[in-house]
Amino acid sequence: MADRLIIVESPAKANTIKKFLGGSTKVVASMGHIRDLPKSKLGVDVEHDFEPQYINIRGKGDLIKSLKKEAASAKKVFLATDPDREGEAIAWHLAHILNIDEKADVRVTFNEITKGAVQEAIKKPRKIDMNLTDAQQARRVLDRIVGYKMSPVLWKKVRRGLSAGRVQSVAVKLIVDREEEIENFIPEEYWNIYAILLDDKTNKTFEAKFYGKNNKKIELHKKEEVDEIIKEIEKAKYIIKEVKKGERKRTPAPPFTTSTMQQEASRKLGFTLKKTMSVAQGLYEGVKIPEKGTVGLITYMRTDSTRISEVARAAAKTQILKTYGEEYYDNRYYRTKTDAQDAHEAIRPTYVDINPEEIKDALTNDQYKLYKLIYNRFIASQMSAAVYDTLSVTIDANDYTFKASGQNLKFKGFMVLYVEGQDEKEEEENTKIPDLQENQIVIKQKLESKQSFTEPPPRYTEASLVKALEEKGIGRPSTYSPTITTILERRYIEKIQKQLAPTELGKVVNKLLTENFSDIVNVEFTANMENEFDKIAEGKENWKKVIEEFYGPFEKEVEKVEKELEHVELVEEVSDVPCEKCGRMMVIKYGRYGKFLACPGYPECKNAKPFVETIDVPCPKCGAKVQVRKTKRKRNYYICENNPKSCDYISWNKPKKGEKYVENEKVDIEEKEVKKTKRKKKTTKTAKK
Repeated sequence: MADRLIIVESPAKANTIKKFLGGSTKVVASMGHIRDLPKSKLGVDVEHDFEPQYINIRGKGDLIKSLKKEAASAKKVFLATDPDREGEAIAWHLAHILNIDEKADVRVTFNEITKGAVQEAIKKPRKIDMNLTDAQQARRVLDRIVGYKMSPVLWKKVRRGLSAGRVQSVAVKLIVDREEEIENFIPEEYWNIYAILLDDKTNKTFEAKFYGKNNKKIELHKKEEVDEIIKEIEKAKYIIKEVKKGERKRTPAPPFTTSTMQQEASRKLGFTLKKTMSVAQGLYEGVKIPEKGTVGLITYMRTDSTRISEVARAAAKTQILKTYGEEYYDNRYYRTKTDAQDAHEAIRPTYVDINPEEIKDALTNDQYKLYKLIYNRFIASQMSAAVYDTLSVTIDANDYTFKASGQNLKFKGFMVLYVEGQDEKEEEENTKIPDLQENQIVIKQKLESKQSFTEPPPRYTEASLVKALEEKGIGRPSTYSPTITTILERRYIEKIQKQLAPTELGKVVNKLLTENFSDIVNVEFTANMENEFDKIAEGKENWKKVIEEFYGPFEKEVEKVEKELEHVELVEEVSDVPCEKCGRMMVIKYGRYGKFLACPGYPECKNAKPFVETIDVPCPKCGAKVQVRKTKRKRNYYICENNPKSCDYISWNKPKKGEKYVENEKVDIEEKEVKKTKRKKKTTKTAKK
């Protein structure tokens, strides 16, 4: 008979905690949630105050019996599930199943799984926080209502098995909207002029960029404008008009929150969100380290706070002074966003003295990479700024102005350890220009002009989508990964070379939802609901009242949509392809993998075939239709419908109206793909060696 029974969520966490407590304490795992809403029905009594109809999760019967038996024989039961809303709700469900008074002091939480944190938490149990529990219930109930009411519309009008979700649908909308921006983008021509100049004192050349005329900035859009300017300055004297010397400081990034960890792991390690959270979970719950046993290496990984404890701050200071010296230390505090849930610290190592390199052999490769990223980011956040000397010069050539600037890193500071990654291309850290003087004449070596075109916004990556969701207030730390994983699994979006693009199915579903449920599939509405959940968690709102205020207008909207669509048949787009079996013109349908052609005579005629997309621009070589195809790596290419019979046109680039065919543009798509694959395999083999 155990004196104390501690229930956590996972076996790994249970194993780590066991070693911190005495022999009379038993630690067991609930394996996540044990109760949930039923899958077969709505499970929410909308007529009786939105009471959730929870049931025990199928397949957990034996586990529940075991937990009841252990709880009955223990003198004291502690519920030590994760320290967030989801964990609080699991604790509440456990209390219900085990007949534990929810007002009793049975709840223990710790932000890190260390001996001190666990023992301290056990000494100070508290009541289950019903505000946090209700916030989780509100999210679960609202999402269930939205999904169960909106999904049947998709079943009737697209196909069965599809589902709609409050946050997921908004995420899909962001990706579809971005794709439309890209498709509708019209490039604009612009030009730059560069002067390659020589400082005869040092015999060093540097590059200056055209700025304007008479101190007014000029934007160049035509070659004729460029040629005219070059003509006027070809023989001009280039005089240094102004020299500005200065100093620039670059400060370190704050310690990781969930979203910044996901973004950085995506940029630097190539991890998906799902992989990042899985690896982080393992580091938090505990890893077996030689001579130390099982150790929780990082603090709780679902947080949007950048706060760190004074103990952790002191440990970082000791480590920095010992490793780098006093000039590299700076006691930094980071401001957490006003709408952040500040219950937890930022993500940081639990033991600063456990260096990633020292325990590399005890970790998997993925664990080592992520732990090193978290460790270095945390230490760097308490280090001095990097310092650059800067030099900017203005150069006159007749009435025209050029500018040049450079910087030189003179003190690395935190950059000796860690530099934050960026989605966009980073500027060069050192760009040197000679030490020039005002009124000095520099010698023109040559003038260069460069034509460019504005580019559309890039597709979202997992990292940039998380950033966008966070900035717009959609979702919270625990929802980013499951949201993106869900819409990928439903094939509403797909990954093309790490970028997220909507599938045809995603576009159809988004169109249907935005046309009929515009108030729900709305960024502002979704962000506002997150604020409502936050108010519930703070005890400022009643969760059932929030659901009630949402449900009334929503139910009327659903009824209106169902009525409007009742007699509307989904009009199938007829193709110009005849069915070779029965002669009917085949129609375009949407399946799990996008568009396909099917005979409208189904079930008498079951003929179906892949849909071949064409563009509205004729083949530049023979005038026939141009097809859009995908390589095995999901990259689009364009090919004449007569290829290879009578025309060999094929290109990576989408042809434009009136474009003339150039022979050397022809590419061997498959050969190029094979070469890419071979290079990748060769690189992998080299890395393994």
